[in-house]
Amino acid sequence: MNLYSKPNTTVIFFLTAIYCTASNAHDPVFGLGPHTLFKGATEVHFGFDRSVAGNNKLTLSTLELAYGLTGNWTARLELPYEDRDGGANGTSDIGFATKYRFWRRDSLGVQESSSAFLKVKPNTAGNNRGTGTTDSIVGLAYGYESRKWYRWAAVRYRYNGETPGNLERGDKLLLDLAGGIRLRQSSYLEPDWVWMLELNGERTAKNELNGDKVNSSGGTEWFLSPGLMWTLRNFAIKTGAQLQVISDMNGNQAESDYRARIEFEWHL
Repeated sequence: MNLYSKPNTTVIFFLTAIYCTASNAHDPVFGLGPHTLFKGATEVHFGFDRSVAGNNKLTLSTLELAYGLTGNWTARLELPYEDRDGGANGTSDIGFATKYRFWRRDSLGVQESSSAFLKVKPNTAGNNRGTGTTDSIVGLAYGYESRKWYRWAAVRYRYNGETPGNLERGDKLLLDLAGGIRLRQSSYLEPDWVWMLELNGERTAKNELNGDKVNSSGGTEWFLSPGLMWTLRNFAIKTGAQLQVISDMNGNQAESDYRARIEFEWHL
């Protein structure tokens, strides 16, 4: 049998799978994706967030370190720093997160996967920083990645704790849908661009104080979020902005004006 009489589809399959896994396996800017690191890999991540809601303005800088425990299981440590306009600045609540990919299907030029997510945020920040509570987040994420198209879907539920002042912060439900397109199909050694558009929804329950609902708390917001992901081999830059399209906040709470984010990732 002449192996060179026609294209070797096995070789093409593995080369495509390696390309998708190594250089393009990333998550959306604001939502949750299913991506995990390969076994023994390390990710160094710097993120900068700016959010404005009326007179409430916050800049959050975060250093994240992630490690691939297995090819399907990643652990992550988050170290944030808050800078509030007119408020207290300093380190915020650290976070411990893990993601486990429980399903993956590869085909020629396409990878689909699903992961479960858990994050715990202890109350470690100083006075007037962080939330003053111990919180946890659980979630599920699905992702589809090809040489041209991306799509993601995720649901997360945030269990918010009780402050030292007996305020029970309302839990939050987060829903994310995202799509991406690579207009030009580059090689692994070339810079790569993916344009993204996300729909992010947040529904927050009312706070409770001594068993009574706090009427000026909780509500629903939806955001339309354009974004861009640029990668070069094992380095990536992601950036985007959340623009509010629907708001139904209770009481006299300030509505979100915008949120912006830029992230730098190194995979080692």
